[in-house]
Amino acid sequence: MSGARRGGAGPVGRSTVRGTVPGTGDTTSTAADDVTTAEGGGTEDDAQDGGTDGGTQDGGGAGGAGDGARDGGGSGRRGRRRRALRWSATVLTLVILGGAGAGYLYYEHLNANIKSDELNLGDAKDRAADTKANEAGQTALNILLIGSDARDTAENQKLGGARDTFNGTPLADVQMLLHVSADRSNMSVVSMPRDTLLDIPKCTDPDTGEVYRALTREITNSSLGRGGPGCTVATWEKLTDIHIDHFMMIDFAGVVSMADAIGGVPVCVDANVHSHTSTGKGSGLKLAEGTHDIKGEQALQWLRTRYGFEDDTDLARAKAQHMYMNSMVRQLRSEARLTNPNGLRKLAEAATRAITVDDGLDSIKKMYDLATELQKVPTERITMTTMPNRYDTAQPGRVVPTEDAEKLFRLVREDIALDGKDAAKATASPSPSVTDAAAADDEIAVQVHNGTYTDTLGAARGRAAAVTQLLAGKGFTGAKADTSPATPEKTTVIRYPSADLQADALRVAKVLGIPAGQVKRSTEVSGVTLFVGADWRSGTAYKAPVKDDRTPASAETMNAADTSQCMHVDPAYTW
Repeated sequence: MSGARRGGAGPVGRSTVRGTVPGTGDTTSTAADDVTTAEGGGTEDDAQDGGTDGGTQDGGGAGGAGDGARDGGGSGRRGRRRRALRWSATVLTLVILGGAGAGYLYYEHLNANIKSDELNLGDAKDRAADTKANEAGQTALNILLIGSDARDTAENQKLGGARDTFNGTPLADVQMLLHVSADRSNMSVVSMPRDTLLDIPKCTDPDTGEVYRALTREITNSSLGRGGPGCTVATWEKLTDIHIDHFMMIDFAGVVSMADAIGGVPVCVDANVHSHTSTGKGSGLKLAEGTHDIKGEQALQWLRTRYGFEDDTDLARAKAQHMYMNSMVRQLRSEARLTNPNGLRKLAEAATRAITVDDGLDSIKKMYDLATELQKVPTERITMTTMPNRYDTAQPGRVVPTEDAEKLFRLVREDIALDGKDAAKATASPSPSVTDAAAADDEIAVQVHNGTYTDTLGAARGRAAAVTQLLAGKGFTGAKADTSPATPEKTTVIRYPSADLQADALRVAKVLGIPAGQVKRSTEVSGVTLFVGADWRSGTAYKAPVKDDRTPASAETMNAADTSQCMHVDPAYTW
């Protein structure tokens, strides 16, 4: 990406019968992981890594060869250090914004450092609806944090290694969605594994006009190379249906200096640890049992340590990274030395040189305003999670979101705190804001579609016709059954295409006893459309599923205020 600053559907009308009815692991590491080398304090983990396949060009999925992700013979080994660097840089930027606060007002000259890009490069149909304000007029904030592996400068090349990939297509190897609640009482961070397979929407490069076709089952980190960070934003919105207000992208240049500027972050191990073997595996981290302040190269070693923590897997490494982040949040919020102008300037200049933001954050003043909002959240209400996932059976080493992931995304969409402390707010379903009145029942056109198909049960035959007859009996004489093949819908839902049909859709839901939360706006329908889901395979009375607003255990939550966190050391790596 050039880094230059960039500039950042009509309603469906009514007829007598309204709403036309259409026909309608991380890589499983090789034995040579984390081999320490002499060059620049680096490791064998420095090469570009698109996934698990060695020695081939890999588009990352069934739809994407040649569109972004890449693998190489040494990629699985050298990518670990880069990912630790990118993770560290992303976290540092987040914490700087959340902890530096008013100090930014003194550094207007930093504006020149900030690069900006367009927020969303996807088509309108793939975008999530704007976040609605709560009853107090407050609106939640969603910020996508992106870690890029770009080697577009000599400094990035030196830090990242992989000499043959200079100026190559960048990958978004770190992706974290930061959600700040509407009332600023809590914050949630959802990380997505870089090897996640998902659908990437069509994206258009705003600089060149190049159009990148939509892909299915593509590796998520390749989205960055399809026009810029705005395509990664578009990919998240398509997957989660969560509107993203801003993004912050950071490369790994200046990470070590930023870590040094913080002055040390306390971490804990429950035994002596040395991440090193006679065959050269390991990060080189060597700590005695207890708590230590780490910075610079040692912080980098902590962030990329796999061999030596718990079961020597990337899950253990991610846990150590989350511990580091939480500790850094506490450190920056409590450390007096980072409230002085010199400390802030050193940290802020390193951060602003490394980041690219959307046009809504392209000045120090805008970033200060964001920092003010982030500072309102108490440390004890910050929750770190990982998107629930499972390994894909067709592509070893890749992962796909699970049902728990969709539940997690719903909690974020509905602004329900992931720490479980919002029970009262979670049980109160907000009334939708309706700007129009519903038409008479016999004037509302409703298409009824059979969505009862499941992999185990198939489709319940005749459900569209049966529910259409039910609606007609209740006065909706404009209801018609869709005769197209059944599709899978886990939960019964009513979709409508535009604001002037919202009241009509809600009226249909009320008559059938379908909760208002299951009425969704969607540009994929041209009129009010009832999708009879797998939760209504028989009968004439719809029973809404019991709503469970507990955070899935598979999200592996970690609270930022938990000072008892201490990494368990694998006895094979003690000294």
